[in-house]
Amino acid sequence: MLPAGHRLRASSDFVATFRGPRGARAGSTLIVVHANQADARAGQPPRVGFVVSKAVGGAVVRNRTKRRLRALVAARLDTIPRGTDLVIRANPVAAQANSTSLGAELDALLAKVATRLGRARA
Repeated sequence: MLPAGHRLRASSDFVATFRGPRGARAGSTLIVVHANQADARAGQPPRVGFVVSKAVGGAVVRNRTKRRLRALVAARLDTIPRGTDLVIRANPVAAQANSTSLGAELDALLAKVATRLGRARA
């Protein structure tokens, strides 16, 4: 479970993460990671939101997929730069993937997004 201070909840925060001027995106067949760093959030803890559409499956499958992604992100919170907002979108194939492959994809995509955000700052 993600601590309350690390959760994206407002739809405006999701939109800002998707369309932010200092944003980055990286994707794979399993998940897509959108990131945004706002100057106003500098120094604050990272926040993460999840998007799991009906294309992934029924309610039980969607909730299971969300729980697995949430647990994987919670274990990696200390690796996400402060002031960063992330939205992790699950593709339909993510429901059949095991946690090991989801974790490997998440690590690779977080590294890509961090690199792209670093370039956007320079």
